[in-house]
This record gives sequence, C-alpha cells and structure tokens, in this order.
Amino acid sequence: MMKKEINNSIRNSKLLGKKQFALLVDPDKLDDAGIKNILVNAQKAKVDFFFVGGSLLTNDNLDNCISMLKGGSDIPVVLFPGNVLQVNAKADAILFLSLISGRNAEMLIGRHVISAPMIRATDMEVIPTGYLLVESGKPTAVSYMSNTTPIPNDKNDIAICTAMAGEMLGHKLIYMDAGSGAKEPITVEMIAAVRKNISIPLIIGGGIHTPEKAMENCKAGADVIVVGNSIEKNPGLINSISEAIHSI
Repeated sequence: MMKKEINNSIRNSKLLGKKQFALLVDPDKLDDAGIKNILVNAQKAKVDFFFVGGSLLTNDNLDNCISMLKGGSDIPVVLFPGNVLQVNAKADAILFLSLISGRNAEMLIGRHVISAPMIRATDMEVIPTGYLLVESGKPTAVSYMSNTTPIPNDKNDIAICTAMAGEMLGHKLIYMDAGSGAKEPITVEMIAAVRKNISIPLIIGGGIHTPEKAMENCKAGADVIVVGNSIEKNPGLINSISEAIHSI
C-alpha cells in the first residue's frame, strides 16, 4: 500500500462493511526474534495494519522495530505514539492522537505543537484521530502516563457525546481504547451506541483476548480491531482473531 492511502483504506472498508485488523506492536516488549515471529504470523493471517508504539519506550528499539516490519512484509506500518519521541519517518502513517476523553491540555494539543514540525518534515500520512480512553477495571499505563481519568465503562452517553465532538472537530477516526492489559474490555453496548452516533470509522482496542470477542465488537460496530497484549503472550492467536474479524 502506497503512502497517503491508509485513511482511505479504512474509510472505504467501512463503507463496504469490511472489518480490519490492526496488530499492536510495542517495541519495548519484543526482541528481534519476537518481531520475526510476529511477522511470519501476521503475513499468514493477512493482518491489515501494524500499529507501532507504547506508553513508554525504554530500549530505543522503535527504529529497528519499524525497519524489520517494513523489510519483512508489505503490511502498512502506522505509528500509535505514546509521546513526541515516538515519531519515525520510516512509518507509512501516524495516528495524530488527541486524547479528547481527558482534560489534560498537553494530550489535547500541547504535545501536538511540539511534534508538528517533526512530522511535517517527513512524508508520513497524518491521520487526525480522536482518542477515547475507557475505564477497564484497573489502572493502565496510558491512564497513568497521560494523567487523565478514563470514561466510566457504563457511561455510554459520555462516550457518545465525546465521540460526536471529536467528529465535529474534524478528526478522521475515533479510537476507543481500554488500554494495554485491560481487565475489562469496552462493552458492546458502548460500541454500538457510539457507532450509531458518528459517521467516521471506529477503532476499538484493549482487553480483546479471543476471536469471539473480536467478532462481537465487529458486529457491535467496530470497523478496526486492535489487539496487542494477548498476542504478545500467544502469537498463535493472530490467525484465529484475524479470521474472526475478516469473516464479518
């Protein structure tokens, strides 16, 4: 896939009712052997995207991780940045995340101002994305690092209004996330409620550990399913989860 086409792919797949699968790769958690294993499984499973990033990168492995993913497959690599240091020109695109569920100005616009000139200097596709963090039953790395309070998982009305505001502000995607290692996933009731009230693609991540849950979320209205933590523990899940998502 050529650059500048990733958002179009997500949007067009939504219009056609096709669901997509993004594999979340955290460079902190995978060595070279782990990345190679992920690559083999992802290619076989026809994963649609690699989302690359983490709440805190400590081993300076981002560049190497992206290089290996790009060199070992034709699956688009999309940055899912946890901070302004996670910008790398080798990626195909970047989710320009605004944490609209929180009230931390740094996550709404502050860090974007710092990273904008770095991103502009690349030819990455920039995809403005409204990011909603949803309560998952326990504190997560993203809630701690962002210093924000997640949306309560039973407050569908707050999620709806927040997602609507994100669309009205011009975001191209809405990404609802329970966070890495979530104890409880986002409810299908919340997913369905948000889906009914926005027209842009909806990405769902966090707490998706089985093909059945991935399929359930797709049927509720998710356009892209993101899975990371459970696959780090069991790479064999990639194929079964991919089959479930692409069967919708």
